[in-house]
Amino acid sequence: MSAPLVPNSEDFGQVAREYRESVSSSSRPERAAARDTSSVCGQIHIASAPWPTPKKIESKLPPVAPFDAELLPAAMRDYVLDVSDRQQSPPDFAAVASLCGIAAVVGNDLRIKPKSLDDWEVTPNIWGVMIGRPSAMKSPAMRSALAPVFAMQDRLRKDWEIAKRDREIDAQLQGIGAKDAAKEAAKAMKAGDAERARRLIAEHMEPDEGDSPCPRMIVNDATVEKLGELLNENRHGLLLIRDELAGFLSRMDADEYQSERAFYLEAYNGDGAFTYDRIGRGTVHIERATVSIIGGAQPSRVAPLVCGAMTGARDDGLLQRFQLAVWPDDQRDWTWIDRRPNARACMSFDAAFESVQIFARNLEAPAVFSFSKEAQELFRQWMTDLQSAARSGNMPSALESHLLKMPKTMAALALLFELIDGGRESVGVIATGRALDWADYLRSHAARLYGAGTIIAENGARLICDRRGQLAAKFTARDVQRKAWAGLSDKDAVSAAMDLLVEAHHVRGATIPSTDAGGRPSVVYEWNPKLSREG
Repeated sequence: MSAPLVPNSEDFGQVAREYRESVSSSSRPERAAARDTSSVCGQIHIASAPWPTPKKIESKLPPVAPFDAELLPAAMRDYVLDVSDRQQSPPDFAAVASLCGIAAVVGNDLRIKPKSLDDWEVTPNIWGVMIGRPSAMKSPAMRSALAPVFAMQDRLRKDWEIAKRDREIDAQLQGIGAKDAAKEAAKAMKAGDAERARRLIAEHMEPDEGDSPCPRMIVNDATVEKLGELLNENRHGLLLIRDELAGFLSRMDADEYQSERAFYLEAYNGDGAFTYDRIGRGTVHIERATVSIIGGAQPSRVAPLVCGAMTGARDDGLLQRFQLAVWPDDQRDWTWIDRRPNARACMSFDAAFESVQIFARNLEAPAVFSFSKEAQELFRQWMTDLQSAARSGNMPSALESHLLKMPKTMAALALLFELIDGGRESVGVIATGRALDWADYLRSHAARLYGAGTIIAENGARLICDRRGQLAAKFTARDVQRKAWAGLSDKDAVSAAMDLLVEAHHVRGATIPSTDAGGRPSVVYEWNPKLSREG
C-alpha cells in the first residue's frame, strides 16, 4: 500500500479562490470598475467603454481521485469490483455503501481511542452519500453492497418469529397447567392447607414478559420519535437508508423539522444520549443515539444544500457529517455484461460482515481499541498536517469544517479495516495506512462537493442569458427574481448569477442611489450587444 499523502493546502486554497470568484462581487475590482456609479437627475448612465467579448459560462468542478481497489481490505475488494463491473457503475458507490453498512453492524459495541492518553473515544458511526446523475446506478450498487445487512435483518426477524411462536405455545401449555393447578389449589384450601395452595398457584403463574419487539438493523422512513423508540429497542444502533437523501436533508431545512435536525446532529457521534419530550408520547430517553446513514443524491439536488452550508444559512455542520461523500466522474463508456456473480467474492464479502458482527455482539460492554505504537505516530503526523491545512484560512469555512471532522472518520475507518482484516486487539499500521489513503481520496471528492455551490450560479446565469428577451433593455436583479425562473426565486441565487454574468462580460451595470432616505443603492444592468451577434 502506498504511503498516505499529507493534506495539500494549496489544492484547497485553489478551490476556495474559485468559489469566492464565482459567488462574490465585492472582492473583484474589475466588476466594480464595470459599473458607473454616477446618476444625474435620476438618469442611469452605464459606462460607455467598448464592450469586451463575452466569455462562455461553464462549470468548472474540481477533478476527483479515481477509486483505487487497494483502498478496500482484501475480503471486500473483489466483491465491490464485481458489482461495479456487472452493473457498469462506479466502484465508489458500492465501496462507500459497504463501509456504511459494516459500520452499522459494529454499531456502538466497539470504539477507538485516537490518542494514547486522552479519553477521546470514537464510535465508528459513518455517514455516506453517493452523488451522481439519475442513471448512474446508485441505488443498485447500494442494494448490492448492503446485501449482508439485509440478510442479517431477515435472519433476526425469522428467529424472532420462531421465538414468538414458541412463546405462544408455551403460554397455551401454561394455561392448561394453570387450570389444573387452580383445581388442586381449591382442594387444598378446602382442606385448610393454604400454604400448598399458594405454592401450586405460584408454580403455574405465567410471567408477564410481554411481546419483545422484532429486532431491527435498518430503517428507511421514520419520525424522530419513532426512531427514538426503535433505538431503545435496538441499542446497538440503526442504519438509515434513503435512495433520495437530498430530499431528506432538504426537509430538515424547514423550521418545523429543526428538532429532527438537532437529533441527527447528535446521532452522528453515536455514543451520546438524547431526550425528547412530546405531549402524546411523553418523555423518551435514548441511552445511545447511534444512527449510520447512506443514500444517493443528484448533483442538482445537492448543490442547494452546499450553497446553504457555504453561505452560513444552514452552517451547523450537518452536511459536513457526510464524510464519505463521493462524486465520481460519469462513466461514458458502457459494455454489455451478462454473467453470474463471483461466488467466491460474495462469500468472502458476506464472511467479513458475519465475523465482525459475531465479535461485536459477543462483547459484554463496549470494547475500546487503541492504535499500535507505529500506527499512533502515523495518525498523529497526519492529523497535525490536516489541522494546519484546515486552519490556514485558505478555504471556505464549510470546507474547513468538513476537514476538521475527518479525524473521527479516519479513526473509525482504521478500526473497521482492522476488524475486517481479523484484528481483535490494537489497530495496526496496515489498517491505519489504508484509512489515511481514504483521507486523500475523500478530500478530492469533498473539494468537488463544495465546488458544487457554483453550479447553481452557473445554471442561473445561463438561464438568465437564454431568456434575456423576456427582460427589459435595462433591468435589475429584482426584475429577474420576479420572473421566478427555476432556481432563481431566491435573492442570493440571483445575485450570484448576475455576478457571473458580469464576470463573463455578458452584462454591465450602474449603481444608483435609492430614492428613499437611508435606502440601499441598486444596480441596473444592460446586455452586451455582442451577444446578439456572437452568441
